[in-house]
Amino acid sequence: MTSIKLFTTLLLILSGMTMFQENKSGCMGVIACPQYCLDVAYMTCTSSANQHLPGKCNCCLAPKGCILHLNDGSQVNCTT
Repeated sequence: MTSIKLFTTLLLILSGMTMFQENKSGCMGVIACPQYCLDVAYMTCTSSANQHLPGKCNCCLAPKGCILHLNDGSQVNCTT
């Protein structure tokens, strides 16, 4: 009976440690996206052979490596 209680206790401890580790690693990759929109006319990406694609609100929502072309003629490179 004592061995069953010991086994159950160790199992609970190991399960708790596993769940804590998974939760901790899951939170490490969270990135906050800014809540603003640029006046984007269109977007170009190297992965789409620089076709004019519908514009995204900002670089947080656009794929990495794309360029947002703004209505005033300027552009924003989305490198990260």
